[in-house]
Amino acid sequence: MKLKSISLATALLVSQTILAVPAALAQSPVSGSVVHEESLQDHQVHTSAKPVAAGSVDTNETTVESPATTTVPGETDTTATDSQAPNAPLTPEEPAENTDTTDTTDPSGTDADNAAAPSSGGGQLILHMNSTLMEHDGQVYTSSQPMTVKDGVSYVSIRSLVDRVGYKIAYDSGTKETIIKYGEDELRFKTDSKTYKVNGKTMTMKGASYQDKNVFMVPLTSITQALNISYKVEGKKVIMQLSTKPVASFTVLNDKIIAGETTVLYQTKSSSPKGVQIVDEKWEGRQDIFEAAGTYTVSYSVQDANGEWSDPYIRTIVVVNPNIPPVAEFKTDKAEYKMGEPITITDLSYDEDGEIVDRQWMNNYPAFFTPGPITIQLIVTDQDGASAMVEHTINITTETLYTQDEFSKLFTPVGSNFMINGGEALGYEMLSYTYSTEPYTLFKDNGPEPVSSEGVLYRDTITGLTRFMTHHVNKTEGKGKIYIIAKNINEVPANLEIITSGMAGPDIYAEITGTKSVARYFENYQNDSKKKTISLAPGESQIIFEDMNKIALKPEETISFLGDLYSDSPIEYTSVFVEDGQDPLEVVDTLPILDPIQSVMRGTFTDSTRIFEHYDTIGGGKNYRMSLTDNAADPFQIGMDTPLGISSVNAGNYGVIYKIKLRVAPRTLITFNPRGGLYMGAALVNGNLVSFSHTGKDNISGQTSVLHRTGDSEEIVEIWTTPSAGSNLPFSILFMPLPAIKH
Repeated sequence: MKLKSISLATALLVSQTILAVPAALAQSPVSGSVVHEESLQDHQVHTSAKPVAAGSVDTNETTVESPATTTVPGETDTTATDSQAPNAPLTPEEPAENTDTTDTTDPSGTDADNAAAPSSGGGQLILHMNSTLMEHDGQVYTSSQPMTVKDGVSYVSIRSLVDRVGYKIAYDSGTKETIIKYGEDELRFKTDSKTYKVNGKTMTMKGASYQDKNVFMVPLTSITQALNISYKVEGKKVIMQLSTKPVASFTVLNDKIIAGETTVLYQTKSSSPKGVQIVDEKWEGRQDIFEAAGTYTVSYSVQDANGEWSDPYIRTIVVVNPNIPPVAEFKTDKAEYKMGEPITITDLSYDEDGEIVDRQWMNNYPAFFTPGPITIQLIVTDQDGASAMVEHTINITTETLYTQDEFSKLFTPVGSNFMINGGEALGYEMLSYTYSTEPYTLFKDNGPEPVSSEGVLYRDTITGLTRFMTHHVNKTEGKGKIYIIAKNINEVPANLEIITSGMAGPDIYAEITGTKSVARYFENYQNDSKKKTISLAPGESQIIFEDMNKIALKPEETISFLGDLYSDSPIEYTSVFVEDGQDPLEVVDTLPILDPIQSVMRGTFTDSTRIFEHYDTIGGGKNYRMSLTDNAADPFQIGMDTPLGISSVNAGNYGVIYKIKLRVAPRTLITFNPRGGLYMGAALVNGNLVSFSHTGKDNISGQTSVLHRTGDSEEIVEIWTTPSAGSNLPFSILFMPLPAIKH
């Protein structure tokens, strides 16, 4: 809610007689909507009813003593000649009778009895810096309440805010709040609080309000900034143009206005800074229904009982033509198909004045395996919610071109699944192979997987090629972040080169974070997007892999991470979990080392890239199977949990990169077949990223996803993959001969 800037500006700036700005600001005129807190050096500000002759500004800062003025509960009228240091805060004085929630009684008498009658608030107000005086429409005034600086914040009394412009001031004894009312707006302040309310909305000030010698003081510039009060500085003068004009505004409640259809709903708002009744209004360009599309300017003004008109409030209204529904259309390449014959469907739908945002198909299968008529349906929907539907019927004959198994092997897209007999797959001939390793040391950090407190998740010192595998779920009651910190423990500088990384999450589904982190790891390896060099001075610590901690984990959310780097000297790596907002570098040495749960092993494991090679040609009319992560042909890693000093087993070989190099016969289908249950993952196949998903309650081992098909000649096929965190193991790579092509 934006209060009237002119009105509050009057109150705020009238209250000050001395405003000091930095020398650079005082040398030349500067205009701006906000003067920042650090640009003001505030001294004493007083308010008095008695004007002094124009032009008699006291440059020696002599305070003119003023008559007593009206006081607010909790605030007494004082006259100061020197800057006053804040005393201990005092409790606001409450009214004698606490029977009404808001006390509006003026204890000092009527305006006729009060020599300090409020100003009308109009005209021009000039404040003289380093002076207690101010000019208002040719009259020079001095104020009664000092403005001061406390902890770098400029403060002014509530009374100083209201006297010149005629605000209404009250005290709510129920909430112990001092209230300023101005037109339709209301501000509420409490002693010793850094917040205040503007029309019920809580806002924050740059300093807490306080009591000084029973005078209620509030921050000055925090309020001006919050309410966007504009003024300008010229030399040693702050000049404010005051106004008593009413204020008008309106909003249009319709989200969209359609030509010739929409009845425009206007909601008006008007007020007078002085509380004068609004008696008239004036519109220009207003229409309840706009008959033609286009851009229209609408102006709204109001008049108060004193005959003064507001400035016009102007808005632009965009009117659009009525929506044209989309057109749904498609065609098939034929009207009649054999069973198992591929069906080509071409979508011809369009939207003339927008775009189609949703397509719902029925029976748009790539082939059918039972005879008879089949009706294919398409429903399209545009951005305005208009829909259209189309249907076409094709006929499936009793002849068979491909069986369902043959069709799936030939035409299932790469990355998509089809069903097999999972039991029969176990009978495929096992590939014999040998594997070698690359000297990657795995920093495996997923124990404890559920993190229930701050602490060190894992720590070890490693040199050279290093891979980090991290997977955790936040089991605390608040937000938290996971960091990996690299510390140079050497007496000479050290260098790290980030090779690749993949980060996923936070997400409540662990398997989704696992597959996405693997896919991004391979993708970023291909495009070098995460390559980075880091230099560490002796003893220096830095946070590495910043993607991990960009977003805090909410309770029950999971992150997964996989990343590679190279260091030219021993580096101490520490993985930590800390509350959101905590600086891990400041607390890392004080955090406890968390223990892993028994079923999830963390640790350091050497030789964590395995290269599998089979030198004979695979295929040639037979089915083959390569079993991985089974702890038989592919044994689990044995490593060390360094913080605990015990042996650790990498069950499942999570974090191990498999590089499979094979010679494959012509016309061979290569698929990924999970054997342990739900699995979502990714692989690089001849440099192409393939993502796949095996979900559902039943028969996961009966699903297989297409990785590659060889052509009409023998190929060298290279597959890179790694077990995805959150998925079940083991898995197999299957090799099956492709059926012959039929026409």
